[in-house]
Amino acid sequence: MLKLYKKYEEIINYMLVGILTMLVSIGTYLLFANTLFSAKSDLDIQIANVLSWVCAVAFAYLTNRKYVFKSKSNDILKEASSFVLSRVTTLLIEMALMYLFYSVMHMDDAFAKIIVQVVVVILNYVFSKLLVFKKID
Repeated sequence: MLKLYKKYEEIINYMLVGILTMLVSIGTYLLFANTLFSAKSDLDIQIANVLSWVCAVAFAYLTNRKYVFKSKSNDILKEASSFVLSRVTTLLIEMALMYLFYSVMHMDDAFAKIIVQVVVVILNYVFSKLLVFKKID
């Protein structure tokens, strides 16, 4: 079992951190959507979504840097900037999908958020692996 974990350590750790990040995102979204923005207008949903994104990105950077990609980069500002830029890209995709599912298709906002998060987690791994925490030999 340990041998299997070591072989797939990065992807397993990413999935665990991704699940935790998704929970942070969904939890803070529901908190903001149901407390600060209880009217649930289209704008309220988007603001709650952006606030939840900020919380999730901060959590994701710290955990991905330390536990997933085990970055040793001394240029933390460059690395963090690349991380945030990649996450801005997925935020725009997330906002578009939330608009499509909630505003156009009239899906329940919490259900839409869960579907969108699955897409975002996959895209975030690809961007992190290929652009942010790339290992240079």
